Amino acid sequence: MVETIHSENAPKALGPYSQAVKAGNTIYCSGQIPINPATGAIEATTIEGQTRQSIANLSAVLAAGGASLANVVKTTVFIKDMNDFAALNGVYAEMFGDTKPARSCVEVARLPKDVKVEIECIAVL
Repeated sequence: MVETIHSENAPKALGPYSQAVKAGNTIYCSGQIPINPATGAIEATTIEGQTRQSIANLSAVLAAGGASLANVVKTTVFIKDMNDFAALNGVYAEMFGDTKPARSCVEVARLPKDVKVEIECIAVL
């Protein structure tokens, strides 16, 4: 059985998809970009601020599914400029703490709303 997960504390989907779905004991989170869910705006202009907001959005979606960042086993990070990799890593390490999920990081030509980063994840309950 597949269950749709939705959080009012994360941005609404920008298209015909769910913020996340739960299948069994696994949660698959769609990519989160740095939209502030309270305002609907992209307020952060730096890679650090955008990474922090993207991970906060993931955290809110995970919470709606009964999980947290500690449950994350895999992330995929899409970054607009690989020159921002070290700065992104600093915030990522801070926010994930002792949790060190498997990860891929890919530089892409363009992201929705021209943001600098988008992060998706898989979590296991």
